[in-house]
Amino acid sequence: MVTIAFWKPFDVLSKFTDDAVPRRSTLADFIDLRNVYGAGRLDRDSEGLLILSDNPDLSAVLTEPDHHIERRYWVQVEGEPDTDALMQLRNGVLVKGKLTRPAKASKLRHAPDIPDRSVPIRHRETVPDSWIEVTLTEGRNRQVRKMTAAVGHPTLRLVRNQIGSITLDGLVPGRWRKLARHEENGLASR
Repeated sequence: MVTIAFWKPFDVLSKFTDDAVPRRSTLADFIDLRNVYGAGRLDRDSEGLLILSDNPDLSAVLTEPDHHIERRYWVQVEGEPDTDALMQLRNGVLVKGKLTRPAKASKLRHAPDIPDRSVPIRHRETVPDSWIEVTLTEGRNRQVRKMTAAVGHPTLRLVRNQIGSITLDGLVPGRWRKLARHEENGLASR
């Protein structure tokens, strides 16, 4: 069995093929392994950690919300969320008429030490931005972006930096590493 951690760059699809014309960048541009599939996705605008595996049982554990696998994100947002906005994220917010599960949310004192994005985020002189950390145990479509928008702080940049016990440590955008057996077992035992 093979399981890898991959740092998906900005503007890359979380799949191996693309039928669009012109063709967009996919995982195949970075990963030359056969029969590994993403255990979850990141949208094209998001960056960071993807776990890919040829083990369907592990993929199920990582993607089914009943397993409560935590996913941690660094989120650059417009404005500076106050205590009330962070509390709303922690308690859950309405997204398309359905309350999200409670999340962990806190301000980061400093921007995370990560490479600049290949396409810079928009910068407005009159609107400050800040970084928060959000940890979820569910993964709805564009959920973090919808949650931050719902509390008045649209997402400018989103980087997933951890899934379970696996982090981006030792990776750079566009690179992957094979997980050691104990790391894979640690993910599967949840």
